[in-house]
Amino acid sequence: MKPFLKINDRARKELQLRQNFHRISVLSRQIKEKNQFGSDVRPVVFFNASTRLAGISMNAAYSFLSSYAIELAGAPVIHFVCKKGLSHCVLGTSKDKVQTKPPCDVCLRTSKGIYANRDVHWFSFQEDAELKKTIADLDFEQLVSFSFQKIPLGELVLPSLRWIIRRHHLEDDENSRYLCREYILSAWSIAQEFKKLIANTNPQAVVVFNGMFYPEALVRFVAKKHHIPVFTHEVGMQSFSAFFTSGEATAYPIDVSREFSLSEDQEARLNDYLTKRFQGDFVTAGIRFWPEMHKMDDNFWQKAKQFKQFVPVFTNVVFDTSQAHANVVFPQMFAWLDVVLNSIREHPETLFAFRAHPDELRPGKESRESVQQWVEKNQVAKLPNVIFIHSNDYMSSYDLIDQAKFVMVYNSTVGLEASIKGKPVLCAGKARYTQLPTVFFPKTQSEFIKFLNEFLNSKQIKVPPEFITNSRKVLYSQLFMASLPFEDFIEPDGIWNGFVRIKDFTLGKLEPENSVTMKTIVDGILYQGSFLLPS
Repeated sequence: MKPFLKINDRARKELQLRQNFHRISVLSRQIKEKNQFGSDVRPVVFFNASTRLAGISMNAAYSFLSSYAIELAGAPVIHFVCKKGLSHCVLGTSKDKVQTKPPCDVCLRTSKGIYANRDVHWFSFQEDAELKKTIADLDFEQLVSFSFQKIPLGELVLPSLRWIIRRHHLEDDENSRYLCREYILSAWSIAQEFKKLIANTNPQAVVVFNGMFYPEALVRFVAKKHHIPVFTHEVGMQSFSAFFTSGEATAYPIDVSREFSLSEDQEARLNDYLTKRFQGDFVTAGIRFWPEMHKMDDNFWQKAKQFKQFVPVFTNVVFDTSQAHANVVFPQMFAWLDVVLNSIREHPETLFAFRAHPDELRPGKESRESVQQWVEKNQVAKLPNVIFIHSNDYMSSYDLIDQAKFVMVYNSTVGLEASIKGKPVLCAGKARYTQLPTVFFPKTQSEFIKFLNEFLNSKQIKVPPEFITNSRKVLYSQLFMASLPFEDFIEPDGIWNGFVRIKDFTLGKLEPENSVTMKTIVDGILYQGSFLLPS
């Protein structure tokens, strides 16, 4: 029965992919027939080589649908597209067999389907013999700090290495060195090809996915060197929504005015969202992390009663591309956990609960440097005042927050939610919400330790009222202003998480005057808009 189901899924996927290609081809042809651009209108370049291989992911859809809106608004678009242009791409890298070549034929088929009837600049891989010889005998540390002709190639490929190997601390072994060398060679090849595109077309703007994976990071770097505005995009915080920014999308920068305040209707809208969120009813990037949510059992709370106070500690996935922005106080998350562990040993009267992020064990994306490994290495769970909650234990984080004296986070969104609940939150990493006073966010490690000791020793922790108000403003802005809905154009494909089916809609729905999402994106890219929906 199982083999039949697999064959059936493949057949369904193939049929769905052909339907997607047909709908895309019709839209592309209509746009091409409709638009006539003057020779004086500079193009916008779109690039995303790290969003998909065999199907259409949400981010791939956000990219090409937005490009349609740009053309309908009067600016030509050029798609910079990989045609076996990387010796090893990020999604095509096998973390177990790193020398396996990427599935270029599968990817090219998808690209040809997506970019039918479009203006495409294909690029192929051109190996630089001089560069290859220069890096051949470098050790890993030398590779990740390597620069070539004023381009910090090693630094720009490092987030991709961490993401694919699923570790922050990368080992100096042949697999790591090999992959780093190949990424550097591919990055340099992209840079040279993109320079040619800039010279030939003089684009007015560049739009890339994510901006942290090395192909897009190189294009972003080169464009900025040529003083070309670059915009990045990622999945938004709502289902089937996108986040666009002139900054770095994985840092989620949003300019929330201190003067902005929520109306009664906005307060009610946020409360409705939070009610569902606190029950585990939410989807992120097409993934439902909480198939269920249960409260802690009586044994947990019986143990908690034996202690003076209770403090939950919420962790993150250490290899995620967002972590590069978080590591400003501590060099990385485990350095923070080491400091927390010292305080745990010094405060036996306090029960600490470590909550591992559910994404650490997501099938196909399992972390190879996990909080669970850190707990086992340091024998943390053997301490009498520690409880460790595994990634696949779907207990309610909000149940923990409600009973906590205060909450500790690195840069998890749960810190913002805890602050909304009125709990003191001690944050150790730069987060999406630390731009405004929302949590206690020390600026140095010594200041963090001081805050932690004061919180543990004090009878009561006073939370500034503005923390709650600001937290609600920030979360509302992230959810209902910065998350641009695409549900009019895409829907779940029903087979692969995070992949989509293109809805059957008319070209007119993509016109900026007919779609607030497309108008917001067009205004942001062409006219220096904020990428925020009207409040």
